[in-house]
Amino acid sequence: MSVAFRSIAPMSDPVNPIDEPPPALTEPHHLLGAYLDYFRSVVPNKLDGLAEHELRTSRLPSGWTPLELLHHLTHVERRWLRWGFLGEAVDEPWGDRGPEDRWQVPEGMSSAEVRARYEEQCAWSRATVAGVPLERRAATGGRFTAEAEAPTLGWILFHLLQEYARHAGQLDVVRELADGSVGE
Repeated sequence: MSVAFRSIAPMSDPVNPIDEPPPALTEPHHLLGAYLDYFRSVVPNKLDGLAEHELRTSRLPSGWTPLELLHHLTHVERRWLRWGFLGEAVDEPWGDRGPEDRWQVPEGMSSAEVRARYEEQCAWSRATVAGVPLERRAATGGRFTAEAEAPTLGWILFHLLQEYARHAGQLDVVRELADGSVGE
């Protein structure tokens, strides 16, 4: 089975280092967007070089796998922006969850398909929020039933950013356990 992940990096080098956004960025919308894109790249790059077996095997007591985490982030983007911010109806908003509320990848879904869906969702998310004021509140009717509980776009993007940062750090640990490669 062919996988869309690159070959293993030498153990002494960081896994696919990516430069942070430029320090001259000051406008909040651009800064949030640039850091989200940074982490949207960091996370799948941390999976590059892992064999199919490692992508689908957990090395942690909680039981999640690297591929499940990537699939989870696809749904996180969808839940917060499509179902949350836009208020659209979404089939299976919690479709990344399986028995016992654990992350799962649907049976038969290839690693390449998980990655392609992730990249498509990130592109859709990026285009959806482009130019939208950060102070705009999420629509009601989807994830949020009342205007009082609907957060601003700025809050949602910041929430996504912290979620990505946390999961990138978790993947650093998993990658080091899998093959000794270290992150930044």
